Amino acid sequence: MRKTTKTPAVGRWVAAAVALGSCLALAGTAPTAGAVPADPVPTVFFGDSYTANYGIAPVNNEGTERVFCFQAKENYPTVVTRRLADKGITLSVQSDVSCGGALVHHFWEKQELPFGLGELPPQQEALKDDTQLAVGSMGGNTVGFSRILKQCSAKLRGDEGALLPGTPVDGDEPAANCREFFESGDGKEWLDAQLERVGWELEELLERIQYFSPDAKRVLVGYPRIVPADTTKCLTAAPGQTELPLADIPQDALPFLDQVQKRLDDVMKKAVADAGANFVDLYALTGANTACDGADRGIGGLFEDSQVKFGEQALPWYGHPNEKGRDIQAQRVADKAAEVLNQ
Repeated sequence: MRKTTKTPAVGRWVAAAVALGSCLALAGTAPTAGAVPADPVPTVFFGDSYTANYGIAPVNNEGTERVFCFQAKENYPTVVTRRLADKGITLSVQSDVSCGGALVHHFWEKQELPFGLGELPPQQEALKDDTQLAVGSMGGNTVGFSRILKQCSAKLRGDEGALLPGTPVDGDEPAANCREFFESGDGKEWLDAQLERVGWELEELLERIQYFSPDAKRVLVGYPRIVPADTTKCLTAAPGQTELPLADIPQDALPFLDQVQKRLDDVMKKAVADAGANFVDLYALTGANTACDGADRGIGGLFEDSQVKFGEQALPWYGHPNEKGRDIQAQRVADKAAEVLNQ
């Protein structure tokens, strides 16, 4: 089978062939367990706005259409690369194709940029035969988390949420009723279907990485926790802020939003386990750095000004990691990368 970006779903026979090849390779001389890779590791980073680290300035690709990916120059792939270098592990970054707004299927299909500003090729085109490490986060946009937020926030449905992709799941339902909407009837059916779709699309993504880069260690990175277990924290503005971290989302909906994140985390873990890949479980590790943790927050509030401006107007964080959150992502990803590369 010739490897092209139009290659259909890889299929079990391809995975079996790759697995057989791996077993035969293991019959030869194996590297010493725990040894630091001696040569630079060809690496590809992929993903959505959580890999791109939307909200952190300055951004990459000024003067090109990719500037609208809002990929930070100091996103977690950049920080991970430095931290691994400090451990004696050199990444040779072949590409970082992370882009805000990317859905899982943009790994194998082109992505339309906002405002009709062009399109980007499938992210899988960054993979090479010699890629040895592929790392990134995807799934949040496919589950429709921004649409869920807009279902639960009247403010996000207005002009203040115009730059956040998507529309409410059902704009006729008042935002105040969002929890009830998602826990029964059409809302529940929609959410269950979205989570199911994320699962099989992530399996496809991981299978494609293995097909195009058979020797690559695959690391899927989960999403940091946004809502704390104690939702009363969300009733207090962060230091220096006047808006509540989760704005006008009803307090009774906050545990539901956290449950959605937990369900997404579980779906991602299952896809990784089924594919024999690796997972960075940020949800489990960031409960003390949610959007509602004040000075310790690793997530910028929905309407808190980020570092990125559109003209003279600062864009909101819309619930993305700030620099503290980015550093938490980077530390956990660097630890996992070192672990899998040293195996």
